[in-house]
Amino acid sequence: QVQLVESGGGSVQTGDSLRLSCAASGHTDSAYSVGWFRLAPGKEREFVTAIDRIGRTRYVDAVKGRFIISRGDVRNMWYLQMNNLSPEDTAIYYCATSLLAIPTLESRYDYWGQGTQVTVSS
Repeated sequence: QVQLVESGGGSVQTGDSLRLSCAASGHTDSAYSVGWFRLAPGKEREFVTAIDRIGRTRYVDAVKGRFIISRGDVRNMWYLQMNNLSPEDTAIYYCATSLLAIPTLESRYDYWGQGTQVTVSS
């Protein structure tokens, strides 16, 4: 079992930045990759970005150049730096772990956090 806790969400304005955190505990050796997904109102949950143990990353086109995923210096911490936010980024953001290398499908992730709300106003 892996427990994940997201934090860092909030309400910001267009153009602002936020940094989300994902803290993992438990049997984290199974977390080869960590991904971020988001669930926007009226939409299905979608892949945002992922990083694996050797630092490879993958991003959805909508966030390339604006979002950066990283591993923390502290073990079992991951971050999502979100810059130049727009109202289209409003969603609940979830982190999740996978045994696979930076997958984009929800079904490839095994453990999920409860999510953190990000609201961007114009």
